[in-house]
Amino acid sequence: MDKQLQTATTGIQIEGLRKRYGKGDTAVDALKSVDMAVAPGEVVGLIGPSGSGKSTLLKCLGAIIEPSAGRMTLGAEVIYDNKWKINDLRALRRDKIGFVFQAPYLIPFLNVTDNVALLPMLAGTSNRESRRQAVALLQALEVEHRAEAMPSQLSGGEQQRVAIARGLVNRPPVILADEPTAPLDSERALAVIRILNEMAQKFGTAIIVVTHDEKIIPTFKRIYHIRDGITYEEAGEGRDLR
Repeated sequence: MDKQLQTATTGIQIEGLRKRYGKGDTAVDALKSVDMAVAPGEVVGLIGPSGSGKSTLLKCLGAIIEPSAGRMTLGAEVIYDNKWKINDLRALRRDKIGFVFQAPYLIPFLNVTDNVALLPMLAGTSNRESRRQAVALLQALEVEHRAEAMPSQLSGGEQQRVAIARGLVNRPPVILADEPTAPLDSERALAVIRILNEMAQKFGTAIIVVTHDEKIIPTFKRIYHIRDGITYEEAGEGRDLR
């Protein structure tokens, strides 16, 4: 494997994470006590009903909103301990956290390679090196033959593979995938989960998949349920994806 594609072997640790909106009698505890651990190379599921705290948890993990209390660690680096320990949250999101959404959100006027290469270029990597990294990932995800295509020319499955490549290109230790298979049929949904597992193992990435999709839930070896702002862990089926 190309050494430039390797991710640092880090995971994520969340301890006693809380998030309160408002004050006094109108305060709402969206997260009451969240504990999670995801190892390098592991894909875990996060499941819960609407209003359970999933979106708030993802926003805290993605450094989009600030928690009220608790501790979050990426690898050996504490990023939050009752306050942010990182000065530049935008750089944290860019360099340490990859995002894969329900919709690919590809930039329509950039071709596939440029969509993937944009993030490292924004981080200061040269145009040539950014494109080289992008092409290497597209090859790993078996869409390199679409490298010069525009997003509108791709199938739904191809668009999601490109979105995964974009999430991985800066070699983040963590990827947050929010309902990545919701719009896909069973075959394509399982293909996306297979790719996420392969990429997690290949690049040492810790991946959290938020989902309601019953097609993919049996594939997780570990599942976190969140109800009323509290997490509960259980063993999953870990169904073979081959």
